[in-house]
Amino acid sequence: MPVSTSTVATTHASKYLQQLCRHWSHKFAVELSAESGCVPFNDTTEVMFSADPVALHMTLSAADRSQLERYETVVTDHLKRFAFREELHIVWDSDKPYPEKP
Repeated sequence: MPVSTSTVATTHASKYLQQLCRHWSHKFAVELSAESGCVPFNDTTEVMFSADPVALHMTLSAADRSQLERYETVVTDHLKRFAFREELHIVWDSDKPYPEKP
């Protein structure tokens, strides 16, 4: 299963994590706390978030590379929309192993 990760420097990580998870909670069975969240987009695609005081960490897994790239764009676009007051540097790295859920 392809996996992609991104660490986005921001002091508003918890706020963005919660906004993203709440946004998708009307459509998906979201898990959410102030420090972590998980959005299962479908049976084979999910994004996990974790927040610390200086960054939002995102791990995206998907069934195949094309689906992974599609959801990288979806997550990035939504995050940028919520973070319109700051310019975030969002780069995905697809060379990392899939982590265990917290």
